Amino acid sequence: MTSQVEKWTRIGLRLVGATMAYNGVEAVVAIWSGVVAGSIALVGFGLDSVIEFAAAAVLLWRLSAETHGAAASIVEARERMVQRFVGTTFLALALYVTIDAGMSLWQRNAPEESIIGIVLAAASLLIMPVVSWAKLRAAREIGSAALRAEAKETLACSYLSFTLLLGLVANAAAAWWWADPLAALAMVPWLIKEGVEGLGGGDDD
Repeated sequence: MTSQVEKWTRIGLRLVGATMAYNGVEAVVAIWSGVVAGSIALVGFGLDSVIEFAAAAVLLWRLSAETHGAAASIVEARERMVQRFVGTTFLALALYVTIDAGMSLWQRNAPEESIIGIVLAAASLLIMPVVSWAKLRAAREIGSAALRAEAKETLACSYLSFTLLLGLVANAAAAWWWADPLAALAMVPWLIKEGVEGLGGGDDD
């Protein structure tokens, strides 16, 4: 590796490691508060954090091969595996959110207010775009489609944070119970798009 590629690979490793740590905390808080409040969108957000944690772990495995001087064929094989894994996790989450939010609308399940969820969504909305941008830069510098795909998953967290925040605030401020499952369903098109791109090996910025 050239010194520049090595530099950005190490930056990528640190960014992915930081993402894992944040997503671990985010998943626990979101799922717990979502279960307590009966919020489909909040639980779905927490599950997305679990998926991001797993994707980051797999990506660390890919990047570590490059930093330790593994053969190009090994790096490329891991690259493809990470892309497929990330794509599969996106589609799995899309299926879960669709079924759960659809059932919530059908049964008219009204979630309770969740101040913790609102604070968590707002924090993620501020943090995740910055982390995603940094990982996209690192992916471009080292030419890693897998890191780019994982960075898009981090960007998806920003999008999910925004829709989640809208749903939680609408429910808390106006008692619009349907805003929560609708916010969850608003996540689905993005999740499907990124899942299909990941499985197909898409690497568009």
